[in-house]
Amino acid sequence: MTEKLHVVGIGGVGMSAVAQALLDTGAIVSGSDRLLDSGTSTPVLDCLARQGVKLYPQDGSGIDPTINRVIVSTAIENDNLDIIKAHELRILVEHRAVALNRLVAGRELVTITGTCGKSSVTAMLGTILEGCGFDPLVINGAAVVGWDQNGARVGSVRNGAGLAIIEADESDKSLMVFKPDHTVITNAFADHFDLQETLRIFEDFRGRVRGHLIEGNVLELDEIDCSVAGLSGSFVLNGIRHTVPAPGLHNVHNAYHAQRMALALGAEPHQAARALAGYKGVERRLQHVGKCGKAVVFDDYAHNPEKIRAAWSTLARAFDGGVCGVWRPHGYTPLRKMMDDLVRAFVDICRPIDRLLLLPVYDAGGSTQRSVRSEDLALKLHAKGVKVEVIQTLDAAESEMRRGCDDYAVLLCFGARDPGLPELAARLAEKE
Repeated sequence: MTEKLHVVGIGGVGMSAVAQALLDTGAIVSGSDRLLDSGTSTPVLDCLARQGVKLYPQDGSGIDPTINRVIVSTAIENDNLDIIKAHELRILVEHRAVALNRLVAGRELVTITGTCGKSSVTAMLGTILEGCGFDPLVINGAAVVGWDQNGARVGSVRNGAGLAIIEADESDKSLMVFKPDHTVITNAFADHFDLQETLRIFEDFRGRVRGHLIEGNVLELDEIDCSVAGLSGSFVLNGIRHTVPAPGLHNVHNAYHAQRMALALGAEPHQAARALAGYKGVERRLQHVGKCGKAVVFDDYAHNPEKIRAAWSTLARAFDGGVCGVWRPHGYTPLRKMMDDLVRAFVDICRPIDRLLLLPVYDAGGSTQRSVRSEDLALKLHAKGVKVEVIQTLDAAESEMRRGCDDYAVLLCFGARDPGLPELAARLAEKE
Protein backbone atom coordinates (compact mmCIF):
# COMPACT_ATOMS: atom_id res chain seq x y z
CA MET A 1 0.00 0.00 0.00
CA THR A 2 1.38 3.42 -0.99
CA GLU A 3 1.81 5.71 2.01
CA LYS A 4 0.39 9.21 2.02
CA LEU A 5 2.58 11.57 4.05
CA HIS A 6 2.36 15.26 4.96
CA VAL A 7 5.52 17.26 5.77
CA VAL A 8 5.09 20.37 7.90
CA GLY A 9 7.62 23.12 7.11
CA ILE A 10 8.41 21.39 3.84
CA GLY A 11 10.34 24.35 2.42
CA GLY A 12 13.14 24.13 5.01
CA VAL A 13 16.48 22.58 4.14
CA GLY A 14 16.01 19.53 6.33
CA MET A 15 12.34 18.95 5.64
CA SER A 16 12.63 19.38 1.87
CA ALA A 17 15.34 16.69 1.91
CA VAL A 18 13.00 14.33 3.76
CA ALA A 19 10.24 15.11 1.26
CA GLN A 20 12.53 14.34 -1.71
CA ALA A 21 13.74 11.09 -0.14
CA LEU A 22 10.14 10.04 0.54
CA LEU A 23 9.17 10.82 -3.04
CA ASP A 24 11.99 8.55 -4.19
CA THR A 25 10.39 5.65 -2.28
CA GLY A 26 7.15 6.12 -4.20
CA ALA A 27 5.23 7.73 -1.33
CA ILE A 28 2.53 10.32 -1.99
CA VAL A 29 3.79 13.52 -0.36
CA SER A 30 2.08 16.77 0.54
CA GLY A 31 3.38 19.60 2.67
CA SER A 32 2.84 22.98 4.22
CA ASP A 33 5.06 25.97 4.83
CA ARG A 34 4.62 29.33 6.53
CA LEU A 35 5.82 31.09 3.40
CA LEU A 36 2.73 29.75 1.65
CA ASP A 37 0.53 31.53 4.22
CA SER A 38 1.37 34.75 2.39
CA GLY A 39 1.45 33.21 -1.08
CA THR A 40 5.26 33.27 -1.25
CA SER A 41 7.19 30.47 -2.93
CA THR A 42 10.85 29.46 -3.33
CA PRO A 43 12.78 27.42 -5.91
CA VAL A 44 12.69 24.42 -3.53
CA LEU A 45 8.91 24.62 -3.12
CA ASP A 46 8.50 25.02 -6.88
CA CYS A 47 10.71 21.96 -7.46
CA LEU A 48 8.65 19.83 -5.08
CA ALA A 49 5.43 21.02 -6.73
CA ARG A 50 6.76 19.99 -10.15
CA GLN A 51 7.31 16.50 -8.74
CA GLY A 52 3.67 16.26 -7.72
CA VAL A 53 3.81 17.44 -4.11
CA LYS A 54 0.61 19.24 -3.11
CA LEU A 55 1.48 22.36 -1.13
CA TYR A 56 -0.67 24.11 1.46
CA PRO A 57 -0.44 27.00 3.91
CA GLN A 58 -0.01 25.99 7.55
CA ASP A 59 -3.69 26.31 8.39
CA GLY A 60 -4.63 22.64 8.70
CA SER A 61 -6.16 22.54 5.23
CA GLY A 62 -3.61 19.98 4.01
CA ILE A 63 -4.54 17.41 6.66
CA ASP A 64 -7.28 14.90 5.87
CA PRO A 65 -8.17 11.38 7.09
CA THR A 66 -6.38 9.70 4.17
CA ILE A 67 -2.95 10.79 5.44
CA ASN A 68 -0.94 8.05 7.17
CA ARG A 69 1.67 10.18 8.92
CA VAL A 70 2.43 13.84 9.54
CA ILE A 71 6.16 14.63 9.72
CA VAL A 72 7.46 17.57 11.74
CA SER A 73 10.75 19.02 12.96
CA THR A 74 11.63 20.35 16.39
CA ALA A 75 11.02 23.87 15.05
CA ILE A 76 7.28 23.15 14.62
CA GLU A 77 5.40 24.14 17.77
CA ASN A 78 2.50 22.17 19.24
CA ASP A 79 -0.02 24.93 18.49
CA ASN A 80 0.66 24.61 14.76
CA LEU A 81 -2.70 24.16 13.04
CA ASP A 82 -1.48 21.18 11.01
CA ILE A 83 -0.51 19.36 14.20
CA ILE A 84 -3.78 20.24 15.91
CA LYS A 85 -5.74 18.91 12.94
CA ALA A 86 -3.64 15.73 12.84
CA HIS A 87 -4.33 15.08 16.52
CA GLU A 88 -8.05 15.65 15.98
CA LEU A 89 -8.01 13.03 13.21
CA ARG A 90 -5.78 10.71 15.26
CA ILE A 91 -3.05 10.73 12.62
CA LEU A 92 0.44 9.80 13.81
CA VAL A 93 2.69 12.88 14.16
CA GLU A 94 6.30 11.79 13.67
CA HIS A 95 9.57 13.67 14.13
CA ARG A 96 11.78 14.14 11.08
CA ALA A 97 14.53 11.96 12.56
CA VAL A 98 12.12 9.09 13.17
CA ALA A 99 10.89 9.34 9.58
CA LEU A 100 14.50 9.30 8.34
CA ASN A 101 15.34 6.30 10.48
CA ARG A 102 12.33 4.48 9.10
CA LEU A 103 13.36 5.44 5.55
CA VAL A 104 16.89 3.98 5.83
CA ALA A 105 15.87 0.84 7.72
CA GLY A 106 17.60 -2.25 6.36
CA ARG A 107 20.55 -0.36 4.86
CA GLU A 108 24.07 -0.07 6.19
CA LEU A 109 23.92 3.37 7.83
CA VAL A 110 26.62 6.04 8.06
CA THR A 111 25.75 9.14 10.07
CA ILE A 112 27.64 12.43 9.95
CA THR A 113 27.31 14.62 13.03
CA GLY A 114 29.20 17.34 14.91
CA THR A 115 28.76 21.04 15.54
CA CYS A 116 30.31 22.24 12.28
CA GLY A 117 30.97 20.71 8.88
CA LYS A 118 28.23 18.05 8.83
CA SER A 119 26.75 19.00 5.47
CA SER A 120 30.14 19.32 3.77
CA VAL A 121 31.42 15.99 5.10
CA THR A 122 28.16 14.28 4.10
CA ALA A 123 28.43 15.70 0.58
CA MET A 124 32.12 14.83 0.29
CA LEU A 125 31.64 11.27 1.49
CA GLY A 126 28.71 10.81 -0.87
CA THR A 127 30.80 12.13 -3.77
CA ILE A 128 33.74 9.89 -2.93
CA LEU A 129 31.67 6.74 -2.56
CA GLU A 130 29.73 7.51 -5.73
CA GLY A 131 33.03 7.81 -7.58
CA CYS A 132 34.12 4.47 -6.12
CA GLY A 133 31.01 2.64 -7.30
CA PHE A 134 29.13 2.35 -3.99
CA ASP A 135 25.88 4.00 -5.28
CA PRO A 136 25.00 5.51 -1.87
CA LEU A 137 21.72 7.02 -0.77
CA VAL A 138 22.64 10.43 0.66
CA ILE A 139 20.28 12.67 2.63
CA ASN A 140 22.03 15.93 3.47
CA GLY A 141 21.25 19.14 5.32
CA ALA A 142 22.21 21.28 2.31
CA ALA A 143 21.99 21.05 -1.46
CA VAL A 144 25.03 19.63 -3.26
CA VAL A 145 26.02 21.28 -6.51
CA GLY A 146 24.85 19.09 -9.41
CA TRP A 147 22.54 16.82 -7.43
CA ASP A 148 19.45 18.84 -8.38
CA GLN A 149 19.61 17.55 -11.98
CA ASN A 150 19.02 21.04 -13.40
CA GLY A 151 16.15 21.78 -11.05
CA ALA A 152 14.35 18.45 -11.41
CA ARG A 153 15.11 17.40 -7.81
CA VAL A 154 15.90 18.86 -4.42
CA GLY A 155 19.69 18.85 -4.46
CA SER A 156 20.20 17.71 -0.88
CA VAL A 157 19.36 14.10 -1.77
CA ARG A 158 21.20 11.58 -3.91
CA ASN A 159 19.04 8.54 -4.60
CA GLY A 160 20.99 5.29 -4.57
CA ALA A 161 20.59 1.56 -3.97
CA GLY A 162 23.59 1.12 -1.66
CA LEU A 163 24.40 2.13 1.89
CA ALA A 164 22.80 5.25 3.39
CA ILE A 165 24.67 8.39 4.44
CA ILE A 166 22.68 10.93 6.45
CA GLU A 167 23.40 14.11 8.35
CA ALA A 168 22.39 13.59 11.99
CA ASP A 169 21.45 16.69 13.96
CA GLU A 170 22.75 17.43 17.43
CA SER A 171 20.88 20.75 17.77
CA ASP A 172 17.74 19.05 19.11
CA LYS A 173 19.41 15.78 20.18
CA SER A 174 17.48 13.95 17.45
CA LEU A 175 20.69 12.15 16.44
CA MET A 176 19.90 9.82 19.36
CA VAL A 177 17.12 8.27 17.26
CA PHE A 178 19.74 6.53 15.12
CA LYS A 179 21.86 3.45 15.82
CA PRO A 180 24.36 3.82 12.97
CA ASP A 181 26.74 1.22 11.70
CA HIS A 182 29.40 3.92 11.29
CA THR A 183 29.70 7.62 12.08
CA VAL A 184 31.85 10.71 11.71
CA ILE A 185 31.82 13.23 14.57
CA THR A 186 33.41 16.28 13.00
CA ASN A 187 33.99 18.46 16.10
CA ALA A 188 32.26 19.82 19.19
CA PHE A 189 31.69 23.50 20.06
CA ALA A 190 29.16 25.42 22.10
CA ASP A 191 26.23 26.23 19.82
CA HIS A 192 22.71 25.08 20.62
CA PHE A 193 24.00 23.88 24.01
CA ASP A 194 26.95 24.86 26.17
CA LEU A 195 30.18 22.97 25.53
CA GLN A 196 29.75 20.57 28.45
CA GLU A 197 26.28 19.50 27.29
CA THR A 198 27.45 19.26 23.68
CA LEU A 199 30.31 16.95 24.67
CA ARG A 200 27.88 14.84 26.70
CA ILE A 201 25.55 14.48 23.70
CA PHE A 202 28.34 13.20 21.46
CA GLU A 203 29.67 10.92 24.20
CA ASP A 204 26.24 9.31 24.52
CA PHE A 205 26.01 8.99 20.75
CA ARG A 206 29.34 7.17 20.52
CA GLY A 207 27.80 4.33 22.48
CA ARG A 208 25.22 3.81 19.72
CA VAL A 209 27.79 3.27 16.96
CA ARG A 210 28.39 -0.34 15.98
CA GLY A 211 31.29 -0.02 13.54
CA HIS A 212 33.76 2.59 12.32
CA LEU A 213 33.98 5.84 14.30
CA ILE A 214 35.92 8.75 12.80
CA GLU A 215 36.65 11.52 15.31
CA GLY A 216 37.47 15.10 14.33
CA ASN A 217 40.32 15.17 16.82
CA VAL A 218 42.04 18.57 16.88
CA LEU A 219 45.41 17.16 17.91
CA GLU A 220 45.38 14.72 15.02
CA LEU A 221 44.38 17.46 12.58
CA ASP A 222 47.34 19.53 13.71
CA GLU A 223 49.62 16.65 12.78
CA ILE A 224 48.43 16.01 9.20
CA ASP A 225 50.37 17.25 6.19
CA CYS A 226 47.97 19.78 4.72
CA SER A 227 48.02 23.14 2.94
CA VAL A 228 45.64 25.85 1.74
CA ALA A 229 46.14 28.11 -1.26
CA GLY A 230 43.51 30.48 -2.59
CA LEU A 231 40.16 28.67 -2.77
CA SER A 232 41.46 25.10 -2.55
CA GLY A 233 43.67 22.95 -0.38
CA SER A 234 45.25 19.53 -0.02
CA PHE A 235 46.28 16.89 2.50
CA VAL A 236 48.31 13.68 2.55
CA LEU A 237 46.73 10.40 3.66
CA ASN A 238 48.36 7.00 3.24
CA GLY A 239 51.10 8.61 1.19
CA ILE A 240 48.64 10.04 -1.35
CA ARG A 241 48.28 13.79 -1.86
CA HIS A 242 44.56 14.62 -1.98
CA THR A 243 43.29 17.78 -3.69
CA VAL A 244 40.39 19.52 -1.93
CA PRO A 245 38.50 21.75 -4.40
CA ALA A 246 36.84 23.79 -1.64
CA PRO A 247 38.10 26.89 0.19
CA GLY A 248 39.55 27.05 3.66
CA LEU A 249 41.43 24.91 6.16
CA HIS A 250 38.10 23.81 7.65
CA ASN A 251 37.21 22.17 4.32
CA VAL A 252 40.57 20.40 4.23
CA HIS A 253 39.67 18.97 7.63
CA ASN A 254 36.17 18.07 6.40
CA ALA A 255 37.63 16.25 3.40
CA TYR A 256 40.15 14.44 5.62
CA HIS A 257 37.32 13.07 7.78
CA ALA A 258 35.28 12.05 4.73
CA GLN A 259 38.22 10.29 3.10
CA ARG A 260 39.10 8.39 6.27
CA MET A 261 35.54 7.07 6.46
CA ALA A 262 35.52 6.19 2.75
CA LEU A 263 38.69 4.14 3.16
CA ALA A 264 37.31 2.48 6.29
CA LEU A 265 34.28 1.43 4.23
CA GLY A 266 36.52 -0.18 1.63
CA ALA A 267 37.04 2.50 -1.02
CA GLU A 268 40.16 2.04 -3.15
CA PRO A 269 42.60 4.79 -2.08
CA HIS A 270 43.66 6.20 -5.46
CA GLN A 271 40.12 6.01 -6.84
CA ALA A 272 38.84 7.78 -3.72
CA ALA A 273 41.41 10.56 -4.13
CA ARG A 274 40.32 11.10 -7.75
CA ALA A 275 36.67 11.20 -6.70
CA LEU A 276 37.37 13.82 -4.02
CA ALA A 277 39.17 15.97 -6.59
CA GLY A 278 35.88 16.09 -8.53
CA TYR A 279 33.85 17.40 -5.58
CA LYS A 280 31.72 20.35 -6.73
CA GLY A 281 30.77 21.82 -3.37
CA VAL A 282 27.68 22.48 -1.29
CA GLU A 283 25.29 25.34 -1.90
CA ARG A 284 25.64 28.11 0.69
CA ARG A 285 28.98 26.78 1.97
CA LEU A 286 31.35 29.53 0.80
CA GLN A 287 29.60 29.28 -2.54
CA HIS A 288 31.16 31.49 -5.20
CA VAL A 289 28.15 33.20 -6.80
CA GLY A 290 29.82 35.66 -9.17
CA LYS A 291 31.07 39.26 -9.24
CA CYS A 292 29.58 42.64 -8.45
CA GLY A 293 31.80 45.40 -9.78
CA LYS A 294 35.32 44.56 -8.65
CA ALA A 295 34.13 42.43 -5.70
CA VAL A 296 33.67 38.67 -5.70
CA VAL A 297 30.30 37.59 -4.24
CA PHE A 298 30.04 34.63 -1.84
CA ASP A 299 27.07 33.06 -0.07
CA ASP A 300 27.42 31.07 3.15
CA TYR A 301 25.23 29.44 5.80
CA ALA A 302 27.47 30.48 8.72
CA HIS A 303 25.31 31.16 11.77
CA ASN A 304 27.39 30.28 14.82
CA PRO A 305 30.72 31.77 15.95
CA GLU A 306 32.95 28.93 14.69
CA LYS A 307 31.34 28.87 11.24
CA ILE A 308 31.48 32.66 11.03
CA ARG A 309 35.19 32.62 11.89
CA ALA A 310 35.89 29.94 9.30
CA ALA A 311 33.99 31.64 6.47
CA TRP A 312 35.19 35.22 7.00
CA SER A 313 38.80 34.27 7.76
CA THR A 314 39.02 32.02 4.71
CA LEU A 315 37.91 34.83 2.40
CA ALA A 316 40.17 37.37 4.12
CA ARG A 317 43.17 35.11 3.49
CA ALA A 318 42.21 34.25 -0.07
CA PHE A 319 41.68 37.80 -1.36
CA ASP A 320 43.68 41.00 -1.11
CA GLY A 321 41.32 43.66 0.15
CA GLY A 322 38.41 44.12 2.52
CA VAL A 323 35.32 42.03 3.16
CA CYS A 324 31.87 43.61 3.32
CA GLY A 325 29.49 41.11 4.88
CA VAL A 326 25.77 41.17 5.59
CA TRP A 327 24.64 38.79 8.35
CA ARG A 328 21.26 38.02 9.87
CA PRO A 329 20.93 36.23 13.25
CA HIS A 330 18.77 33.17 12.60
CA GLY A 331 16.72 33.39 15.79
CA TYR A 332 16.24 35.29 19.03
CA THR A 333 17.23 32.42 21.30
CA PRO A 334 20.47 31.63 19.42
CA LEU A 335 21.43 35.33 19.42
CA ARG A 336 20.78 35.59 23.15
CA LYS A 337 22.76 32.43 23.96
CA MET A 338 25.68 33.15 21.63
CA MET A 339 25.95 36.92 22.15
CA ASP A 340 29.31 36.95 23.95
CA ASP A 341 30.85 34.36 21.62
CA LEU A 342 29.56 36.26 18.58
CA VAL A 343 31.15 39.44 19.87
CA ARG A 344 34.49 37.68 20.32
CA ALA A 345 34.26 36.10 16.87
CA PHE A 346 33.47 39.31 14.99
CA VAL A 347 36.09 41.29 16.95
CA ASP A 348 38.70 38.68 16.02
CA ILE A 349 37.90 38.49 12.30
CA CYS A 350 36.77 42.00 11.31
CA ARG A 351 39.78 44.10 10.29
CA PRO A 352 39.79 47.91 9.90
CA ILE A 353 39.33 47.43 6.14
CA ASP A 354 36.20 45.27 6.65
CA ARG A 355 32.57 46.26 7.13
CA LEU A 356 29.74 44.31 8.79
CA LEU A 357 26.07 44.95 8.08
CA LEU A 358 23.59 43.38 10.52
CA LEU A 359 20.02 42.65 9.51
CA PRO A 360 17.24 42.31 12.10
CA VAL A 361 16.82 38.88 13.70
CA TYR A 362 15.05 36.41 11.43
CA ASP A 363 11.57 35.97 12.90
CA ALA A 364 9.91 32.68 11.95
CA GLY A 365 6.91 33.33 14.19
CA GLY A 366 5.90 31.24 17.16
CA SER A 367 6.07 32.03 20.85
CA THR A 368 9.78 32.81 21.21
CA GLN A 369 10.93 35.65 23.45
CA ARG A 370 11.83 38.69 21.34
CA SER A 371 13.88 40.37 24.06
CA VAL A 372 17.13 40.73 22.10
CA ARG A 373 17.88 42.55 18.85
CA SER A 374 20.64 42.93 16.31
CA GLU A 375 21.14 46.43 17.67
CA ASP A 376 22.34 44.87 20.95
CA LEU A 377 25.08 43.00 19.11
CA ALA A 378 25.96 46.08 17.06
CA LEU A 379 26.42 48.23 20.18
CA LYS A 380 28.81 45.71 21.71
CA LEU A 381 30.81 45.40 18.48
CA HIS A 382 30.94 49.16 17.91
CA ALA A 383 32.33 49.63 21.41
CA LYS A 384 35.21 47.30 20.47
CA GLY A 385 36.05 49.09 17.23
CA VAL A 386 34.26 46.94 14.66
CA LYS A 387 32.94 48.86 11.65
CA VAL A 388 29.32 47.73 12.01
CA GLU A 389 25.83 49.04 11.40
CA VAL A 390 22.31 47.68 11.51
CA ILE A 391 20.47 47.78 8.21
CA GLN A 392 16.74 47.15 8.27
CA THR A 393 15.99 45.38 4.98
CA LEU A 394 17.60 43.18 2.36
CA ASP A 395 16.92 45.85 -0.26
CA ALA A 396 18.79 48.43 1.81
CA ALA A 397 21.65 45.97 2.30
CA GLU A 398 21.80 45.41 -1.44
CA SER A 399 22.03 49.16 -2.07
CA GLU A 400 24.85 49.53 0.47
CA MET A 401 26.81 46.62 -0.96
CA ARG A 402 26.41 47.81 -4.54
CA ARG A 403 27.69 51.23 -3.53
CA GLY A 404 30.79 49.63 -2.05
CA CYS A 405 31.37 46.93 -4.64
CA ASP A 406 34.51 48.61 -5.97
CA ASP A 407 35.88 49.31 -2.48
CA TYR A 408 35.95 45.72 -1.24
CA ALA A 409 37.45 42.50 -2.57
CA VAL A 410 34.58 40.35 -1.28
CA LEU A 411 30.85 40.78 -0.72
CA LEU A 412 29.60 38.07 1.65
CA CYS A 413 25.95 37.21 2.35
CA PHE A 414 25.78 34.82 5.29
CA GLY A 415 23.41 33.40 7.87
CA ALA A 416 20.88 30.59 8.26
CA ARG A 417 17.14 30.15 7.67
CA ASP A 418 16.43 33.36 5.73
CA PRO A 419 15.88 32.49 2.04
CA GLY A 420 16.44 36.15 1.21
CA LEU A 421 20.19 35.89 1.87
CA PRO A 422 21.06 33.59 -1.07
CA GLU A 423 18.61 35.58 -3.20
CA LEU A 424 20.50 38.75 -2.28
CA ALA A 425 23.81 37.13 -3.26
CA ALA A 426 22.33 36.07 -6.60
CA ARG A 427 21.02 39.59 -7.29
CA LEU A 428 24.38 41.14 -6.46
CA ALA A 429 26.09 38.82 -8.93
CA GLU A 430 23.60 39.32 -11.76
CA LYS A 431 25.06 40.44 -15.07
CA GLU A 432 24.33 44.08 -15.83
